[in-house]
Amino acid sequence: MGPKKLQVWLPVLFALVMIVGMLIGFQLKEKTMSPMFFRSSSRSSLQELTELIKSRYVDPIAEDSINGLVANEILKHLDPHSVFIPSEELAAANEDIMGNFQGIGIEFRQMNDTVNVMNILPGGPAEKVGLMTGDQLIYVNDTIAIAGKKLDGVAIRKLFRGPADSKVNVSFLRAGKLNKVTITRGNIPVTSVDAAYMIAPKTGFIRLNKFAERTYEEFMTELEKLLAQKMENLILDLRGNTGGLMKEAVDIADEFLADNQLIVYTEGEHTPRTDFKAKRPGLFEKGKIVVLIDESSASASEILAGALQDWDRALIMGRRSFGKGLVQQQFQLSDGAAVRLTVARYFTPLGRNIQKSYAGGIDQYNEEIVGRFHSTQTKAQKDSIEQKAKKYKTPAGKIVFGGGGITPDSTVVFDSSLYTRAVLQVLMTSTLNDFAYYDYVNHKNSFAVFTNPSAFNSNYQVNEAQWNRFMQYAAQQGMVFTNMDARSKAFIMNRIKALIARQIWRTNGYFVVANAEDVLVNKALKAVQ
Repeated sequence: MGPKKLQVWLPVLFALVMIVGMLIGFQLKEKTMSPMFFRSSSRSSLQELTELIKSRYVDPIAEDSINGLVANEILKHLDPHSVFIPSEELAAANEDIMGNFQGIGIEFRQMNDTVNVMNILPGGPAEKVGLMTGDQLIYVNDTIAIAGKKLDGVAIRKLFRGPADSKVNVSFLRAGKLNKVTITRGNIPVTSVDAAYMIAPKTGFIRLNKFAERTYEEFMTELEKLLAQKMENLILDLRGNTGGLMKEAVDIADEFLADNQLIVYTEGEHTPRTDFKAKRPGLFEKGKIVVLIDESSASASEILAGALQDWDRALIMGRRSFGKGLVQQQFQLSDGAAVRLTVARYFTPLGRNIQKSYAGGIDQYNEEIVGRFHSTQTKAQKDSIEQKAKKYKTPAGKIVFGGGGITPDSTVVFDSSLYTRAVLQVLMTSTLNDFAYYDYVNHKNSFAVFTNPSAFNSNYQVNEAQWNRFMQYAAQQGMVFTNMDARSKAFIMNRIKALIARQIWRTNGYFVVANAEDVLVNKALKAVQ
């Protein structure tokens, strides 16, 4: 109620944007985050206005809601990626980029009002005390009941997370018996590598889900393992990778490019041009590379793909990337909140800034992705888009495009025909994930014979008995499939198999199975042969 009423003040607040802009500009120019910067001998009109609202407005309004509303209204008129982060949300916002958190090392889901352990981090605190996949968590610290209640994931995570070396008591149900353990919390890594394995003789596959503080380190560990297995070609999957830290993408690009080759440069109104170049001998400067991208590959993903494309070092396959060419820097505010402010644009080695237009506002900016699934399916429409984009020529004479994302060298359009009503029904709910979990827990012995994901993929198939169990489970969730076509059935069966592999070998197992039926991955394999 309060924030809605506050909107009548917004025209006045917008009139004061120039004041804040001057402060931000001065801060960037001086390149300092001195605590004294935001202090002033006299109050600004903006400060007076917010204090007036807090002291005299008709309804109670939390101070944080005022600050957040004002900050977000200002920032959204700058660009889509400058954001205000309230103090209470800052730790969570930083966690993913930091690459670790402090907790007990489990994946969980609440099903039928019960918190189920879906997976255990190998070597983590929970595994050390004997917690297993399939255990049902009942109490935390003896008195906090988490079974039989509708709790959201945030509330449950808060119970298990805490400082490293602190302890938490957990009571759980296994085979009908209540057990209790004391778990010593630790540092839990959040891995950036979803999968890394030899997908074919002489060809390795690595999939990255983000660029966090330890991404380069994790990537190098896996790259060295693959090279030890005589890898000569690499498929690098950046689909769904929305970016993260630019320096991690630069370091990875350095492993593929020769010394002193430009990887990316940044420049802004208050940020002078800075070049980032390859500075050391790379582990994989020879050999074929195929980089897979899609419409959700953004930011640091586009830096890496763009550098390899500009230097003719990799074949880029898939669909046009998101188009985020803006660089954010995080600034701490005096009340514990923070702002991630766009301070520069980044440019690929050929000078391409692939930031898509945001002149139409944030809503139109975000909705542009949806429109691609309809407007870029034909070659004529794709050619039309490319005609409007600025063209650049690589050293080998290949034409590449600026603006609106990285355009692949080889475009593989989205196959909407696969997503039938039956497929969409199961993908838009947790039915498949939940079934795979229950089926794995209830038939663990039948999967114990498989020692690795590749053996599982080659020798295990979802049989009719398992399919019938899935159909019965789906019916219990209100999904009754009649006359399902063979292609939809094959898709769902493969997804069940992949999700069971995930239960055993986590994401690496999932992608070993899923990639076997992935159209783009199979095209990439043909390209490196």
